[in-house]
Amino acid sequence: MDNIYEASQRNKIKSTILVILFLLFSALVIYVIINAIGIYLGYEPGGLSYLGIALIFSGVSTYVSYYYSDRIILKISGARPADRNKEFNFYTISENIALATGMPRPKLYVIEDTAPNAFATGRNPENAVVCATTGLLSKLNRTELEGVIAHEFSHIKNYDIRLMSLVSVLVGTIALLADWFLRMDLHARRGDKKSGQLDMLFMVLGILFAIVSPIIAKVIQLAISRRREFAADASSVAITRQPNGLMSALKKIAEDHEPLEAANKATAHLYIENPFKERIGGARGIFSNLFNTHPPVEKRIEALSKMI
Repeated sequence: MDNIYEASQRNKIKSTILVILFLLFSALVIYVIINAIGIYLGYEPGGLSYLGIALIFSGVSTYVSYYYSDRIILKISGARPADRNKEFNFYTISENIALATGMPRPKLYVIEDTAPNAFATGRNPENAVVCATTGLLSKLNRTELEGVIAHEFSHIKNYDIRLMSLVSVLVGTIALLADWFLRMDLHARRGDKKSGQLDMLFMVLGILFAIVSPIIAKVIQLAISRRREFAADASSVAITRQPNGLMSALKKIAEDHEPLEAANKATAHLYIENPFKERIGGARGIFSNLFNTHPPVEKRIEALSKMI
């Protein structure tokens, strides 16, 4: 049997390591590609003049994502504010978990869809949202619903939404710079100075990173997302002390094969389980797991069963 707090701490450590590696990788890729672009435009390598462009772009994107992501996500998901009388369990469970964790109760929203699922969003605990589908609220019993809502509270408490927003901006910045660099006419390099060894090194590395770094960055982003799901599962059990509730909820959600119509690729990673219900088996499935936003439900249930 795993100790709940040790399992939670272990997941946090693994997540932290992944994030640090991703930040180092992002810094290296951005530095190399920006220098390669600078060389193309006739500047000396090693400078940081074009880093400012990437930082400004990232800053604007981060600001918009940080302050308006919850409103944008709720709008495109077609969510409505929860009604205490109609969604009584949703309200009272959220109030109880808020009291137990010392967190403010997030705003509660509901998506009118019979597919069971839920997500959390918002920039911090004071400006957070938990959203559930009507299918989730009707198909889960109170204990199962407690597990799911505690999972979403854990994402809020651990600032996972803020973290994934930052990661998404970095992935987008890398993809943008890579695309920008590859669209340049590298045979017609600007500037009249001869290419030195350092110039050539940056250009070769720039081409290499521009081709492979967006894929690597996306894989790392998804690995961080999957690890945060494991961490939120463990934190949910720490709150409710009932692994069986979340285990049963995950099983019900996974066995319901109805896709969530309100979900799209931009919001899929937020949900407690893949809303598209894609299932690919065999060797192809093992490879495809690299590009999944969620760990397999079987793995999550296996991890939770060790806490019983």
